[in-house]
Amino acid sequence: MATLSRAFTTLLCDDLGRTRAFYEALLELSVRFDSDWFVHLAAADDEGVELGLLLRSSELVPASEREAPASAPRAMAMLSLVVDDVDAIHERLLPRAAELGARVVEAPRDLFYGQRRMLVRDPDGALVDLSSPCAPDPTWMQRVRPLEGGGFCEDPR
Repeated sequence: MATLSRAFTTLLCDDLGRTRAFYEALLELSVRFDSDWFVHLAAADDEGVELGLLLRSSELVPASEREAPASAPRAMAMLSLVVDDVDAIHERLLPRAAELGARVVEAPRDLFYGQRRMLVRDPDGALVDLSSPCAPDPTWMQRVRPLEGGGFCEDPR
Protein backbone atom coordinates (compact mmCIF):
# COMPACT_ATOMS: atom_id res chain seq x y z
CA MET A 1 0.00 0.00 0.00
CA ALA A 2 1.29 3.47 -0.90
CA THR A 3 1.55 6.08 1.86
CA LEU A 4 0.84 9.79 1.45
CA SER A 5 3.71 11.89 2.80
CA ARG A 6 2.92 15.39 1.50
CA ALA A 7 0.08 17.31 -0.16
CA PHE A 8 -0.04 20.80 -1.65
CA THR A 9 -1.81 22.73 -4.37
CA THR A 10 -0.06 23.67 -7.60
CA LEU A 11 -1.61 26.59 -9.45
CA LEU A 12 -1.29 26.69 -13.24
CA CYS A 13 -0.34 30.19 -14.31
CA ASP A 14 0.34 32.12 -17.49
CA ASP A 15 2.82 34.59 -15.98
CA LEU A 16 4.98 32.82 -13.41
CA GLY A 17 6.78 35.96 -12.23
CA ARG A 18 3.58 37.92 -11.69
CA THR A 19 1.88 35.06 -9.83
CA ARG A 20 4.98 34.43 -7.70
CA ALA A 21 5.18 38.12 -6.71
CA PHE A 22 1.46 38.12 -5.82
CA TYR A 23 1.69 35.14 -3.43
CA GLU A 24 4.99 36.31 -1.93
CA ALA A 25 3.38 39.67 -1.12
CA LEU A 26 -0.06 38.37 -0.16
CA LEU A 27 1.02 35.57 2.17
CA GLU A 28 4.68 36.44 2.85
CA LEU A 29 5.77 33.07 1.48
CA SER A 30 9.42 32.23 0.87
CA VAL A 31 10.84 30.68 -2.28
CA ARG A 32 12.03 27.09 -1.75
CA PHE A 33 12.62 26.37 -5.45
CA ASP A 34 12.75 28.79 -8.36
CA SER A 35 12.97 28.11 -12.10
CA ASP A 36 11.51 29.38 -15.35
CA TRP A 37 8.82 26.65 -15.31
CA PHE A 38 8.03 26.04 -11.58
CA VAL A 39 8.21 27.93 -8.28
CA HIS A 40 7.74 26.27 -4.89
CA LEU A 41 6.70 28.61 -2.07
CA ALA A 42 6.42 27.85 1.66
CA ALA A 43 5.64 29.70 4.86
CA ALA A 44 8.85 30.71 6.62
CA ASP A 45 7.53 29.54 9.99
CA ASP A 46 5.63 26.41 8.87
CA GLU A 47 7.16 24.09 6.25
CA GLY A 48 3.79 22.32 6.02
CA VAL A 49 2.26 25.35 4.30
CA GLU A 50 3.27 25.01 0.64
CA LEU A 51 2.13 26.35 -2.72
CA GLY A 52 3.40 25.32 -6.16
CA LEU A 53 3.23 27.54 -9.25
CA LEU A 54 3.57 25.80 -12.61
CA LEU A 55 3.84 27.65 -15.91
CA ARG A 56 0.84 26.59 -18.01
CA SER A 57 2.98 26.43 -21.17
CA SER A 58 5.38 23.91 -19.59
CA GLU A 59 5.64 20.48 -21.21
CA LEU A 60 4.73 19.09 -17.76
CA VAL A 61 1.16 20.37 -18.20
CA PRO A 62 -1.11 18.10 -20.27
CA ALA A 63 -1.57 19.38 -23.84
CA SER A 64 -5.33 19.73 -23.30
CA GLU A 65 -4.69 22.35 -20.60
CA ARG A 66 -1.60 23.89 -22.21
CA GLU A 67 -3.28 24.49 -25.58
CA ALA A 68 -6.76 25.54 -24.41
CA PRO A 69 -7.54 29.15 -25.33
CA ALA A 70 -7.80 31.56 -22.39
CA SER A 71 -11.52 31.97 -23.15
CA ALA A 72 -12.19 28.21 -22.80
CA PRO A 73 -12.74 26.38 -19.50
CA ARG A 74 -9.40 25.04 -18.28
CA ALA A 75 -7.84 23.85 -15.08
CA MET A 76 -6.47 26.50 -12.76
CA ALA A 77 -4.85 24.15 -10.24
CA MET A 78 -3.46 20.69 -9.66
CA LEU A 79 -3.60 18.86 -6.38
CA SER A 80 -0.05 17.55 -5.82
CA LEU A 81 0.22 14.44 -3.66
CA VAL A 82 3.61 12.95 -2.83
CA VAL A 83 3.39 9.22 -2.11
CA ASP A 84 5.96 6.53 -1.51
CA ASP A 85 4.96 4.36 -4.50
CA VAL A 86 3.10 5.97 -7.41
CA ASP A 87 3.30 2.73 -9.41
CA ALA A 88 1.34 0.85 -6.73
CA ILE A 89 -1.38 3.51 -6.87
CA HIS A 90 -1.45 3.29 -10.68
CA GLU A 91 -1.83 -0.50 -10.56
CA ARG A 92 -4.62 -0.20 -8.00
CA LEU A 93 -6.46 2.62 -9.81
CA LEU A 94 -6.17 1.52 -13.44
CA PRO A 95 -8.70 -1.35 -13.35
CA ARG A 96 -11.19 0.76 -11.36
CA ALA A 97 -10.77 4.22 -12.90
CA ALA A 98 -13.98 4.17 -14.95
CA GLU A 99 -15.98 2.69 -12.07
CA LEU A 100 -14.67 5.46 -9.78
CA GLY A 101 -15.38 8.16 -12.36
CA ALA A 102 -11.68 8.96 -12.75
CA ARG A 103 -9.38 9.00 -15.77
CA VAL A 104 -5.65 8.38 -15.92
CA VAL A 105 -4.31 11.31 -17.98
CA GLU A 106 -0.68 10.20 -17.85
CA ALA A 107 0.76 6.88 -16.64
CA PRO A 108 3.71 7.06 -14.22
CA ARG A 109 6.91 8.32 -15.81
CA ASP A 110 10.22 9.64 -14.51
CA LEU A 111 10.62 13.40 -14.84
CA PHE A 112 13.91 15.26 -15.08
CA TYR A 113 13.57 17.00 -11.70
CA GLY A 114 13.47 13.80 -9.62
CA GLN A 115 9.81 12.82 -9.47
CA ARG A 116 8.03 9.80 -10.95
CA ARG A 117 4.63 11.29 -11.77
CA MET A 118 1.17 10.14 -12.76
CA LEU A 119 -1.66 12.54 -13.64
CA VAL A 120 -5.30 11.67 -12.95
CA ARG A 121 -8.62 13.50 -13.43
CA ASP A 122 -10.87 12.98 -10.43
CA PRO A 123 -14.64 12.46 -10.86
CA ASP A 124 -15.23 16.23 -10.82
CA GLY A 125 -12.49 16.94 -13.37
CA ALA A 126 -9.78 18.16 -10.98
CA LEU A 127 -6.24 17.40 -12.11
CA VAL A 128 -4.33 15.32 -9.53
CA ASP A 129 -0.53 14.95 -9.65
CA LEU A 130 0.63 11.82 -7.79
CA SER A 131 4.41 11.64 -7.47
CA SER A 132 7.15 9.58 -5.84
CA PRO A 133 10.79 10.59 -5.59
CA CYS A 134 13.20 9.16 -8.18
CA ALA A 135 16.70 10.04 -9.33
CA PRO A 136 16.87 13.43 -11.07
CA ASP A 137 18.53 13.84 -14.45
CA PRO A 138 22.23 14.59 -13.77
CA THR A 139 22.32 17.19 -16.55
CA TRP A 140 19.44 19.06 -14.95
CA MET A 141 21.08 18.85 -11.51
CA GLN A 142 24.09 20.74 -12.90
CA ARG A 143 21.81 23.77 -13.41
CA VAL A 144 20.43 23.74 -9.84
CA ARG A 145 22.08 25.80 -7.13
CA PRO A 146 21.25 26.69 -3.51
CA LEU A 147 19.46 29.95 -2.74
CA GLU A 148 20.66 32.20 0.04
CA GLY A 149 18.43 31.55 3.04
CA GLY A 150 17.49 28.03 1.89
CA GLY A 151 15.80 26.47 -1.10
CA PHE A 152 17.08 25.99 -4.64
CA CYS A 153 17.10 27.77 -7.98
CA GLU A 154 17.36 26.39 -11.51
CA ASP A 155 19.57 28.48 -13.76
CA PRO A 156 17.79 29.35 -17.04
CA ARG A 157 18.43 27.05 -19.97
